[in-house]
Amino acid sequence: MSNAVHDAQHEFWRPPVVPADAPRPSRVEVCDSCASEFMVGSLFCHVCGASRATRPTTASNSHWTLYLEFHHIQRALGLSTASLVAFLVGMVCLIMAGIAVGLIYSVQTFNDFQAVQLYRMQWLLGAIAAFAAGLLLKKTPDKKR
Repeated sequence: MSNAVHDAQHEFWRPPVVPADAPRPSRVEVCDSCASEFMVGSLFCHVCGASRATRPTTASNSHWTLYLEFHHIQRALGLSTASLVAFLVGMVCLIMAGIAVGLIYSVQTFNDFQAVQLYRMQWLLGAIAAFAAGLLLKKTPDKKR
């Protein structure tokens, strides 16, 4: 089995090494110790083990639209992807029941009023179904025994 790897230092997974005198691209973060590229989301260099220095946030990262990104909402609410999608569908159903039905349909007679209320009930039932699906699809934390 030891004959399977002939030249271990040139394996395919080795990170690209940036020469010290080469200009570094602004989007690429490299280790100060060994000049190898950091892996995405890593806190330490996977080659030498040096700690990743904390970089100051730029103005583009502090923009308010950063909080509208799907993974930030998902992490803040602690929901799985399917559960968050069901939650968003439920919110759309609530908005449709509360606002959109009143804006789209006008009430002229008592029968129109009953029809509008039936439409609202249908949207509210859709919201209840979506919220129930979100609860059923939510990840439960693993309990250690």
